Amino acid sequence: MPDLTSAVWRKSSRSNAGGNCVEVADNLPDVVGLRDSKDPTGPVLTFAPKAWGTFVQGVKASR
Repeated sequence: MPDLTSAVWRKSSRSNAGGNCVEVADNLPDVVGLRDSKDPTGPVLTFAPKAWGTFVQGVKASR
């Protein structure tokens, strides 16, 4: 598991008022983290920055 102690988490701009939110930490050089904002000490999905960038581009292209 990568060291995420320096991660800066931010909520998705698409999060809703009902609390169904995800947070992303993309400030680290070798990993991007994704977690449920309701459970900040819970599990974290991690991605290589290139894979995360490809995912985000794909989501934006599918609007």
